Amino acid sequence: MTGASTGIGEALALEFARQGARLVLSARNVEALERVQAACAPAQALVIPLDLTDAASLPAAVELMLAHYGRLDVLVNNAGLSQRSLALETTLAVDRQLMEVNYFGTVALTKAVLPHLLQQGSGRIVVVSSLVGKFGSPYRSAYAASKHALHGFFDSLRAELTDTGLGVTIICPGFIRTNISVNALTGDGAPLGTMDDATNRGMAPATFARHALRAVAKGKNEVYIGGRETLGVLLKRLTPGLFARLLTKAKVR
Repeated sequence: MTGASTGIGEALALEFARQGARLVLSARNVEALERVQAACAPAQALVIPLDLTDAASLPAAVELMLAHYGRLDVLVNNAGLSQRSLALETTLAVDRQLMEVNYFGTVALTKAVLPHLLQQGSGRIVVVSSLVGKFGSPYRSAYAASKHALHGFFDSLRAELTDTGLGVTIICPGFIRTNISVNALTGDGAPLGTMDDATNRGMAPATFARHALRAVAKGKNEVYIGGRETLGVLLKRLTPGLFARLLTKAKVR
């Protein structure tokens, strides 16, 4: 599991552990990973630090995991960065950073794991996207673009994996009460450093994790988890003009 050191990733790790899974916890912050490992029970969780922007290092990490456990049943692609800045005020370097972590890093790790899953003939790839993977939102242009890209890639991959024994589940969180906005990048790449109101009022991470694991267990292709904001997916599909107007008035920063 990537992005396992905090927020949604930590909550998912704890819920997987509660249900008896053996885990691989990955992120860049080793100290935070070890804290999550201790909460899961050290014998139940292996820490393998990962930097998703270093694609060349990923195959070795996969081999290390396989040497320890012998197999992989579920890959959870959760690591990512968010954004809180107007498109015009966001440097291209920040746009690229968001795509590198959220999209290219996720794809690179998936490609490193995929041959082993195909050889097993079973397994599931889980991708934590966002509701803004289904529709754009102000102050999140590059973030939304990276999440839209995930849907395009993994919808295509799912179709290619038909009859292989492998499945793909895309999970789209709404507002979940984590530090995602605190760590979100602003236009020059600096973290926002504050919690936005919508996130602060969002669903508890533990509640999200329970919903997410149920979706994975049921083999869902795609699921939306959150509060009323999840209705945006339906509104965008059925009344795109009305949705566009509502979006201009939404307090999303």
